[in-house]
Amino acid sequence: MIARMTDTDGTGDTTRVRDEREPGPEADDESRPTLRERRIAAWRAAPRVLARLGFVAPLRERLALLEDAGSAYDLDEMSDIYGTGVVEALEKRVAGLLGTEAAAFFPTGTMAQQVALRCWAGRTGDPAVALHPLSHPEVHERSAFSQVSGLRPVRVTNEPRLPTAAEVRDFEEPFGALMLELPLRDAGFVLPTWEELTEVVAAAREREAVVHFDGARLWECTEHFGRPLEEIAGLADSVYVSFYKSLGAFGGAALAGPTSLIEEARAWRHRYGGNVFQQFPTALSALIGLDRELPRLPEHVRHARVVAAALREGLEAGGLPWFRVHPEVPHTHDFQVWLPYEAEVVAETAIRAAEETGTVLFANHWDPKGPGLSFTEVYVRSAGLEWTAEDVRAAAVEFARRLVRN
Repeated sequence: MIARMTDTDGTGDTTRVRDEREPGPEADDESRPTLRERRIAAWRAAPRVLARLGFVAPLRERLALLEDAGSAYDLDEMSDIYGTGVVEALEKRVAGLLGTEAAAFFPTGTMAQQVALRCWAGRTGDPAVALHPLSHPEVHERSAFSQVSGLRPVRVTNEPRLPTAAEVRDFEEPFGALMLELPLRDAGFVLPTWEELTEVVAAAREREAVVHFDGARLWECTEHFGRPLEEIAGLADSVYVSFYKSLGAFGGAALAGPTSLIEEARAWRHRYGGNVFQQFPTALSALIGLDRELPRLPEHVRHARVVAAALREGLEAGGLPWFRVHPEVPHTHDFQVWLPYEAEVVAETAIRAAEETGTVLFANHWDPKGPGLSFTEVYVRSAGLEWTAEDVRAAAVEFARRLVRN
């Protein structure tokens, strides 16, 4: 098996996964479907899944999302040209939701964050950005901070969690900006407590550093923090949010913050090639997501906790010698499951169970993390609300027994 960089199924991020061809001598037969192809086919065909993610659907289904566009925006208005019209409406909507003075639409979050932190570096005079080594720029962006934007990432902690106030306060190097990914996806979609978050922000302020939130998934953090979006975003000097990771849009992102920063960010967006001629399909899909998906996210988070608890019970009852559901109580509607098996073995078991039962418990790829160890990410969306705790337990028992027999 050859490790390669590819687009993951649940986020659009580039992560290191295996070439998912079927094991055995048939693997060299290019006519046979890969594990990824089989997995997605089983996921799409199954009557029961925990999440149905639109981006693994045919174009016809994706375009159907815009059938409701008239309820989100006046379609008799002129189309956008270089960020006018519907794009401006989306920017105002985001600024209102996050309680910031302004917001700017970006084609990607990678560009939005590079621009934000480049702007802050110019203002603070310090190109060092303190962040976690598992944060998105460090893992998924091919050293873009240093290679493209002249920024210097410094790693605050190696623990699989957000940094603490003490770690920020006592860090041995100066830095101009502290970047916090909320939630920290590659550590298991983990969040600090509200008290911990406020203390970390205060510690950065003591060092006269600005605070930027990588809020790609900020939309689903309100349930964990017990605070509205504007209060969470209000802790930071700037915030980036994604439109497709939680809201199901075609893509796109926004950078929100003070008006002066956003005006400067628009200039850098142009320099980075992000001032796209027309963005109305993406902008409309984002507005639809804000209308349709955003109100549902707290319920999805609450149900993910039900799913995680039932999953643990089922895997144990199915006879697995060891497993880990992380976090035990999910902080968002996504979480990890770790198993002591090779990724190819677990993937094949999960796919066969889906193909033969029509129930998909593990729809995402399995990532190898060393000999005999792998993990996957579990997503809970509207489709998962149909599952009772007993449904999850039964599917987990079935999966575990199949895996133990291998």
